[in-house]
Amino acid sequence: MSRAARLRMIDAEHADLSIVKQCVLLSVSRSTVYYHPVQESAETLIIMNLIDEQYLRTPFYGARRFVEWLLLQGHVVNRKRVTRLMRLMGIEAIYQKPNTSKKHPENKIYPYLLRGLPIDRANQVWCTDITYIRMPTGFLYLVVVMDWFSRKALSWRLSNTMDVDFCIEALEEALARYGRPEIFNTDQGSQFTSSDFTGVLLREGISISMDGKGRFLDNIFIERLWRSLKYEEVFIKSYSTAAEARNGIGTYLNFYNTERIHQSLDYSTPDQVFKNKTSLWICGQSAAPTGSDFSMFPVNIVPAASLVQGNMEKCSPLPTYPQAQPQKEDFDLTEGKRMVVSPPAPAASLIGAQAPGGTLS
Repeated sequence: MSRAARLRMIDAEHADLSIVKQCVLLSVSRSTVYYHPVQESAETLIIMNLIDEQYLRTPFYGARRFVEWLLLQGHVVNRKRVTRLMRLMGIEAIYQKPNTSKKHPENKIYPYLLRGLPIDRANQVWCTDITYIRMPTGFLYLVVVMDWFSRKALSWRLSNTMDVDFCIEALEEALARYGRPEIFNTDQGSQFTSSDFTGVLLREGISISMDGKGRFLDNIFIERLWRSLKYEEVFIKSYSTAAEARNGIGTYLNFYNTERIHQSLDYSTPDQVFKNKTSLWICGQSAAPTGSDFSMFPVNIVPAASLVQGNMEKCSPLPTYPQAQPQKEDFDLTEGKRMVVSPPAPAASLIGAQAPGGTLS
């Protein structure tokens, strides 16, 4: 029985048992029985109303920013007071939380297989992850299965619980629609290390890869999807119901696949790249010989050096900014000599334009 239920059983007018004896029998403290909460002052209620109104406009403000903003409004407060009021109101700044990747100690952890691996075709590597979607009275959880090569979102599911079932549903849908990948990469969350989830992958003969502990960069492309989804859709819509969230996210992911051009994909859409299959990625390293282990590039790939050089730094999840380009050291692949070269000119798009195809349900 919960503590609140036991407190409700206390009868101050009981004929035979005093409050002290009732507290002993119910294992509750007498102070909680006698305590009456102090009402907030009128000034505090005004401050709470101001915080509530401003939070709707700037949900990314934390206690520190609210302190400075309230000072500008003429209210002298400190961070401790604002933190208490925000906790009382049940609001907090929007930021990425680490609660979606809790691993289970009994589940098997698989090694990371993508470091230094050239990824040059669709359905070679898939990945998945879970993120949270803030709602007025809690959270929804979103899982997406993505093709690493093209960044295409293959399937997705939305759930109000963090169980494994909705992850398996998304995986089964992707397998049914697009076949099976050679490698499937996840983090070490309990949903993905569970025997139910890994059993589906093993049944299909798929190699399992898992990120290292605390290594968000090992699954960086889907982390980049979360940033795009939240800043371009979720934060500006502020869903009030699960149905709104499902419709909004589904519409955005369809736009993401078929219309949203990606700078790192030579301004093509994920659908176009998924169909054309004409790039070279090397995960965990630059796609050029200068950024990778020389032993990975045998002499027989010399004719492809221009293609590799043209896709240099495409694994970066961050936007690029104009900046000075320093000289770089390179290898002469024919003689194995190190030399200093000027930065390569941007390669022309290698991906032919096609009409977007397919929709994401």
